[in-house]
Amino acid sequence: MTSSGTLPDMDTGYTIVYSKRRTVGITVERDGSVVVRAPEGTPEEDVKRLVSTRAKWVSDKVQHPQKYQGVGHPPGKELVSGESMLYLGRNYRVEIMECPSDRIEFGETFVVPQSLGDRARDEFRKWYRQAANEKLVPRVFDWATRLGVEPAQVRIADVRYRWGSCTPAGNVRLNWRLIKAPVAVSDYVIVHELAHLLESSHGDRFWSIVRSQIPRAEMSRAWLREHGELLELDL
Repeated sequence: MTSSGTLPDMDTGYTIVYSKRRTVGITVERDGSVVVRAPEGTPEEDVKRLVSTRAKWVSDKVQHPQKYQGVGHPPGKELVSGESMLYLGRNYRVEIMECPSDRIEFGETFVVPQSLGDRARDEFRKWYRQAANEKLVPRVFDWATRLGVEPAQVRIADVRYRWGSCTPAGNVRLNWRLIKAPVAVSDYVIVHELAHLLESSHGDRFWSIVRSQIPRAEMSRAWLREHGELLELDL
């Protein structure tokens, strides 16, 4: 269930999402949109009051350079021989070649069958998503064991402007584009989401949990701020 409203003394609108969660939280998405998540039955006046107290924080987040201005992902790369594609934090050269199969192969380079033609971009995204399923999903369960939590479901998703999410019911979603990032960065995102199964808010206890597992969490956050747009490139 959703509703909408306007931030006090600001032009920015916000959306209210009601669910079975126990607390009210405000999120500024990577496209600059503001989402307020609240327990079912929360009076809208209570939500407005909370938003009003956080208006400066919201304004700062909306104007943050990491948030994209406008709609859609940044422009994509051209899939041609000599181009490079990110994978696990490194750039690898693309080679368009005649191949006996229609499968993209990865070794020291990405070998893309010439026969794919216009389908190559879609097939490359499929390759990324499969790699994310194979490499990121097992790491979620590894980190869950270390944290002593049990996610109900783990899914690789095509989500906009978010690296990951975790619902109160324990459903973890990870943006497939994280497979382009260094392992330390994707691990940070994984632990960040799993930590919500122990602490719902982003308070001191939450960050203490994250840093106990990822001592260099701030470096990973900084990497995402600086390089996140590269991960969002349309490929």
